[in-house]
This record gives sequence, C-alpha cells and structure tokens, in this order.
Amino acid sequence: MDDDRPDVLLTGLLFYDLVLTGLGGPPTPGEEVWTGGMGCGPGGIANLAVAAARLGLRTSLATVLGDDFYGAYCHDVLAGQEGVDLSLSRTADGWPTPVTVSLAYGDDRALVTHGQEPPLSQDTLMGDPPEARTALVHLEAEPREWIAKAASNGTRVYADVGWDPTRQWSTDLLDQLRLCHAFLPNEAEAMAYTRTDSAIAALGTLSELVPVVVVTRGGDGAVAVDQITGEYADVPALDIDVLDATGAGDVFGASFVAASLGGWPLEERLRFAVLAAGLSVRHPGGALAAPGWYGVDRWWRSLSPADRELRTAYGFLSDRIPADPGPPVRHAPVTPPARRL
Repeated sequence: MDDDRPDVLLTGLLFYDLVLTGLGGPPTPGEEVWTGGMGCGPGGIANLAVAAARLGLRTSLATVLGDDFYGAYCHDVLAGQEGVDLSLSRTADGWPTPVTVSLAYGDDRALVTHGQEPPLSQDTLMGDPPEARTALVHLEAEPREWIAKAASNGTRVYADVGWDPTRQWSTDLLDQLRLCHAFLPNEAEAMAYTRTDSAIAALGTLSELVPVVVVTRGGDGAVAVDQITGEYADVPALDIDVLDATGAGDVFGASFVAASLGGWPLEERLRFAVLAAGLSVRHPGGALAAPGWYGVDRWWRSLSPADRELRTAYGFLSDRIPADPGPPVRHAPVTPPARRL
C-alpha cells in the first residue's frame, strides 16, 4: 500500500529575505557601501521547506503569511514554484509579513528584521497534526504541544535548537529529546547545553538522550552517531567559497532527513548533508539557494578524473541520484517579478 503521508511536516515563522552579498565587512555608521550582489526570496521556515521539496520530499508547511505583497510573493514561490503544500498555512488580515535584510560578508552575516509576533501560534496552526513520516522542528524553552502529538502518532521528530541569548543554556530543554528521533545542533550549541568542551564529548552525552545525534562544525564538517545501527561518522567540510551562509544549516537538516528516509548508511547521510549545505552557500538567499537533486547532480557530473578523493568519497551518489534529477532550480532573483494582473 502506498504511503500518502507527507514526508516532512514543518511549522515556523516565514520571512521575506533581502540578501546583499559581496561586502568586505559590516558597514559603519554614516558609511554607504555599494555591492553588486543581491537576491530576494522566502526565508525563515521556508529554508527547510524548499530544501526538502527540491529533494523530492512531500513537504507540508504550517505558517502565517501576511496579506501584503511579501506574503503573496512567498505564497506564489512556495506553492506554485516549489510545490510545498500550504493547506495548513493561514493568511492573516492586517499582519505584515516579517522582512529581513541580510548583509553577508565572508562566512558571516548581519541581520536586520522588521516584524511583529504572528497572530497564530504553532500549536494553533497545527492543532492535531496530520500523520507524517518526519517532522523537522526547532526546540525552544517552552515546549510546543504539537510536537508531542506528532511523536505520539508515529511521526519521527528531527530537531535542532538555536542560540540562547540569555546564555543560561538550561538543560531542561534537553528533556524534549525524549520525543525526538534525531537531534542536530551545531558545535557551540551542543557543547553549551551539555557543559562539555568538544564536539565529540557533546556527541557522547547527547547520544544517551536521543537515538541519532549530529553535531555540525561549520568549516570542520560534522560528526554523528546512530545508536540504532551502531554507526559513527566523521565527515570533513568541502572546500567551497562562501557567498552567503544564510540557511545552510536548514539545507543540511533537510538533506539529512531525505537521506535518512532513503535508509542510507550514516556516513552517506552525513556526506550528503555536508555537500548540499556546501553547495547552498554559493548562492544568495536561504530558501532559493538550496541545490536540490539538480544541483547535486550537476556537482557530481562536474568532477574531473583529477578529483580522485571526492569521486571516491562521494561515489555512492552514482547510485543515489535519481535518473531524472528535475529541472534547473531557480535561485533568488535580484527583484521579484511583477505579478500579472
């Protein structure tokens, strides 16, 4: 019998992102900086949604869209262009879609956002969440009721966590890992929450709380352990020039889920996620920088015989890339196209 459940269930805050790239550094007060790089598109939770959809996953997103130009544009891109299911989403009258301006320079960025709290919470949007194969969630200090409901109906929960601005790093948050199948923090977050001094030590502590743990290490790659299969993997990052790192972590998470749904060995899952995230930073914008199968296929075909190490490390792609990787992906335009009246 066919499994018609969504592959990925998502909820979170949607942004309209305007990304400026090619800056030598952050501007100082009174200074005007010109740059030739710019892109716009959906951001925030859209980063995960587009990354998953471009890997062929049936993706269901519950979010709030403003009844303005930015909300309409994001709806068109997500539903019309990328095939994301927005049946759980709502358009809020009189509420402005949050807008973020991202100033990208080197491996970092500065963000300025205009917005208001959404009129509908995640729990309200989800209600009794539909059954799904997986859910990608962001753990917060205050647990979301819908996550427990999703876990109870058989949905495998893959979670990440954000930087704690209070720097308290309350270990109470880790209690939520009992609902999760996998946890994917970055190195700084993992060490802070576990009170350890290395990614490997944090990995060991977290593996006692959740079956699958991945700790990302930026330019040093990622490490992971799968207690279900008994596998351990340590994968280096690719040597790629960074244009804009916005959303790279989301691309990593969505790609790891896609490979996990395929039943791949842990090292292949990790390498695939590292590759997809690496390819995404070559383009501006979070959501529309996701490479999808098309981008992965192009990268694999571009390797020359001289790229012996990469061809060996990623040789599994020859059996994993679909025969039809799909059409070319659309990257973030400089300005959104005018809507036809």
